[in-house]
Amino acid sequence: MARLTRKQKEALAKIEKGRVYSLNEASALVKEVTNTKFDASVDIAVRLGVDPRKANQMVRGVVSLPHGTGKDMKVLALVTPDKEAEAKEAGADYVGLDEYLDKIKGGWTDVDVIITMPSVMGKLGPLGRVLGPRGLMPNPKTGTVTMDIAKAVSEVKAGKIDFKVDKTGIVHAAIGKASFSADKIAGNANELLQTLIKLKPTTAKGTYVKSIFISSTMSPSIAVDPKIG
Repeated sequence: MARLTRKQKEALAKIEKGRVYSLNEASALVKEVTNTKFDASVDIAVRLGVDPRKANQMVRGVVSLPHGTGKDMKVLALVTPDKEAEAKEAGADYVGLDEYLDKIKGGWTDVDVIITMPSVMGKLGPLGRVLGPRGLMPNPKTGTVTMDIAKAVSEVKAGKIDFKVDKTGIVHAAIGKASFSADKIAGNANELLQTLIKLKPTTAKGTYVKSIFISSTMSPSIAVDPKIG
């Protein structure tokens, strides 16, 4: 087992073993235990009482974080020529169609989100093996397949993220940066948690939110009280 560094030991010492913190306490504490020289991402992991293998218990959705992600999201708009100006004005980083489809076929995926139109989805089908594993395949349910390209691009740039429960029943999401105030971290986390509650499948039995942990890049995780309203 790797030995802990002095900074890692100091960070662990600030977290009371076995304690479950309130969301506000954890949001403040995650800043204290972050020692990276760069502006670390703050992440949340929520374990849900669902069976993702069952289609009627799949939890997936989108949320607009009120304080943004703190990250400059790179957006590729795969659109027809008549929509290019709209996408560019809304702030898309890359705009076009066939030339970018060719780049993706060649393995290029240097973007965070791909937004496209219903009429273009047929061309994206063959690229599922490249885009799917990276979570880049556009989906109408997340608002990334739409005719309102400007709105979709603007929302992503402002802090809209999509999330999906993984095969172990956990939702992972980035909810900000360590440079954010504790209030902003807590605000973003709460927005995601409230969205998850609204998406509770009717077929899910027992405790829905089983555990919540907040951490930053390379920091220890902090247990958060899963009893949220």
